Amino acid sequence: MIDPPHPSIDPPEHGVSMGQAFHVWLRVACLSFGGPAGQIAVMHRIIVEEKRWIGESRFLHALNYCMLLPGPEAQQLATYIGWLMHRTRGGIMAGGLFVLPGMISIMALSYLYAAWGSVPLIVAIFAGLKAAVLAIVFQAVIRIGRRALNNRVMRAIAAAAFVAIYFFAVPFPLIIAVAAAAGLAGSAAGLSAFSAHDGHAGGDAQFSDAQSLLGEGLPAHARATLAGTLTVAATWSLLWAIPVGAIVLMLGPHDTFSEIALFFSKVAMVTFGGAYAVLAYVAQQATGTFGWLRPGEMLDGLGMAETTPGPLIMVTQFVGFMAAWRDPGALHPMVAGTLGGLLTTWVTFVPCFLWIFLGAPYIEALRGNRALTAALSAITAAVVGVILNLAVWFAVHTWFAQLAPANMALMMFDIPVVASIRPWSVALSIAAMFAIFRFRAGMLQTLAGCAIATAVLYGLGVRF
Repeated sequence: MIDPPHPSIDPPEHGVSMGQAFHVWLRVACLSFGGPAGQIAVMHRIIVEEKRWIGESRFLHALNYCMLLPGPEAQQLATYIGWLMHRTRGGIMAGGLFVLPGMISIMALSYLYAAWGSVPLIVAIFAGLKAAVLAIVFQAVIRIGRRALNNRVMRAIAAAAFVAIYFFAVPFPLIIAVAAAAGLAGSAAGLSAFSAHDGHAGGDAQFSDAQSLLGEGLPAHARATLAGTLTVAATWSLLWAIPVGAIVLMLGPHDTFSEIALFFSKVAMVTFGGAYAVLAYVAQQATGTFGWLRPGEMLDGLGMAETTPGPLIMVTQFVGFMAAWRDPGALHPMVAGTLGGLLTTWVTFVPCFLWIFLGAPYIEALRGNRALTAALSAITAAVVGVILNLAVWFAVHTWFAQLAPANMALMMFDIPVVASIRPWSVALSIAAMFAIFRFRAGMLQTLAGCAIATAVLYGLGVRF
């Protein structure tokens, strides 16, 4: 057991009821647009500045822990704070509500896409969304790169990660593992390039933990105990494993539902670096290995996730929906798609609760661990290269109608056929990038502008 660094408080006398917390977390969830940075900003404004549930230091400490974990850091941060305030049931409520609006929205859009996705006007609108999403992904590369690539070693790691995944199709988990090993080795060697850099402290900590409703003490339920650890590990591991095991045993490992359960369970283990990083891996597997989606459809799904509240990783629900919809077995395609989407969401997010409830009581043990922070720095650098791969992959599939496999030893990538270029797609992407980088247009403004532009072009006779 790890002794808490502050006096224990039992019970926490913060005065916030579960009913009040429900309405606050629902509000946070419904306003959570704009990817993890925007979602974290919304949570900070409401939870720290407005409601004053916790202080600045505790918020950043929780965020730094969530950044170490696989999975969507904003959803896990909500789960963590909900757990601090109202024990396990508070964490389930906060984390579940954070996912719910996006889950409902993506499911509704998946129905529309499956039913009418081939209608020319819908195709045109999604072509506009693809152009905007491409610009947003490039913006993510630059934003994360500016923070993470602060020396030559980190830039080299990012470049190596890009070359490995784009030209040689090295699996994403292997890239993460090698980067982590490089960080640990660099820390052991005492290299300054692997020193930790805090990219989250956004301003002075003017509101202290002592001033917050929770206070600076450690709630009694937050103490780490062996019995509590074993209970949490057993409960949430079984909630994760039993549905997956039952599906595989009943349907066989090669059934679409079994493949969905197993693949997205693996994804839940390797989603370090946020959704943009793992989407390259998901896109390659979904379009290549499994054949669940066509390359352009992954961009369509990402456009849905960008325009709805909740974690960006909710795009995986669209992937699971389309996979089951295309191979429904004895079920009606829409029923199969619904079950495939819900199964994907379950195996994607149940592990997030496991990581928080299992690890949060030990969070203080992670503070100041140089080896761990060095490994995280190297992983973050590699993630920049992986996101750049995602941007390039999206670009060639958006701008060109045809691709040809490269005829080079050991290399596994596609070369665009120049004659198949889509001029309007290129023009819209450039316009979206100009809007974002020159005029600092917001994400929703850019997505809406590109969608409207393609709808107007369609009305003028342009076909996408």
